[in-house]
Amino acid sequence: MSNTYNKECLKKKLSSIQYKVTQENETEPPFENEYWDFNGEGIYVDICSGEPLFTSLDKFDSGCGWPSFSKPLVPENINESKDNSHGMIRTEVRSKNGNSHLGHVFDDGPKALGGLRYCINSASIKFIPLDDLDRKGYGEYKKLFKTYK
Repeated sequence: MSNTYNKECLKKKLSSIQYKVTQENETEPPFENEYWDFNGEGIYVDICSGEPLFTSLDKFDSGCGWPSFSKPLVPENINESKDNSHGMIRTEVRSKNGNSHLGHVFDDGPKALGGLRYCINSASIKFIPLDDLDRKGYGEYKKLFKTYK
């Protein structure tokens, strides 16, 4: 899909919170979102475009109440830009093709994992379980998991 999504189509496809987060740069409440403490094996894709973003192999518990990842699955699918909103200087993370607001990246992640923490809104991503990767068109990523090597 291209980054020229029809807002009305997205309003019909997405829940209210998914639309507000991805299209209006909102943030969902910490500890009250779908994936903050979810530990399934698989990948996370943009809820709007389906582009692959993160893997459960790079997910860690940062204690912040949102899903946190040490790195993107496909770095080219992530755009970063300076965000001066809310009286802070942060780095916003958006999906490249969907142009969905995903969250922010910080440099306070585990040093052993590279030092980054991609703090992502659950409302902006969809989890694709490892066993469904082929069926959903993401089979190329199965090789990352020991179960399928």
